[in-house]
Amino acid sequence: MSNATAPVVNESSYLTLHYRLASLDGTDLITTFGGNPATLMLGQGQLAPALEACLLGLPEGTHKTFVLTPAQGFGERSPELVQAVSRATLDENSAPDAGYKVGDLVDFAAPGGGRFAGVLREIGDDTAIFDFNHPLAGQTLKFEVNLISVL
Repeated sequence: MSNATAPVVNESSYLTLHYRLASLDGTDLITTFGGNPATLMLGQGQLAPALEACLLGLPEGTHKTFVLTPAQGFGERSPELVQAVSRATLDENSAPDAGYKVGDLVDFAAPGGGRFAGVLREIGDDTAIFDFNHPLAGQTLKFEVNLISVL
C-alpha cells in the first residue's frame, strides 16, 4: 500500500501520528493509540532523539514497530550515575517543604545552567542517594508508530 509520491519524514517534518512506547513484555509506557494522535515537529525535543531517528525516511501511512536495544534507546545503566548528594544541595534545589520519598524524580540545576533529574534511591540525615540514569536506561523497548500525515 505504499505510494511512490507519499511525503517522507525528514529532520524538520511536522507529523501527525499515533505512537506507543512499551516495555518488551508489552506494558505501555506511553501511547496515543485509542486517543487523539500526537502532532509534533521533529528536532524540537518533543520525542527522544532515538525515537526520532526511527522515523526518518518513513513514508506517510507507515505503521511499524521498532525494537530498540538499550544502546539504541536510552542507553545502558551506568553505575557512575548513582551518586550521593548532600542534603544541603538537595535543599538548595527544592521547595522548603518538599517531603521527598524514595522513588521520587527530583530536578537539579546543573553547573553551567542546565537541568538534570535523578530518582531518589535512599535518603539519610546528611546525604541522599540519587540515580541519574534515564528511567528507561537498560531496557529494551518497543516503539510502534502509525504515521498519519507528514508535512
